[in-house]
Amino acid sequence: MSINQLVINALKDIGVPVSFQVYAGTADPYITFFCYLETGELYSDDTQQATGYYIQVDVWSKGNYTSLVEQVKSAMQNAGFSFLSAYDLYESDTATYHKVLRFYYFKEVEQDG
Repeated sequence: MSINQLVINALKDIGVPVSFQVYAGTADPYITFFCYLETGELYSDDTQQATGYYIQVDVWSKGNYTSLVEQVKSAMQNAGFSFLSAYDLYESDTATYHKVLRFYYFKEVEQDG
């Protein structure tokens, strides 16, 4: 299963739209996400044994998103993601509150044979 599908599955029961990179709908609030770093991890005999995925989840809302942010953090952690950091932004051009949440996911590489 792709990392994008893992994120979508983790957040599907939150009750707001979840979209990869860009959301084109009109719902408020909504969530977007992307992988900002995918890197090899854990090598053995010069062979990659695992991949680390660094995921950014963005919560967008015209109002208070505190409860939604906690739901996202909980859902991601329950799906095996580790919480790394968060920060608040405000998009003045659209009058939208924006919470950035960053997570890490460790996945072992499937070996042939």
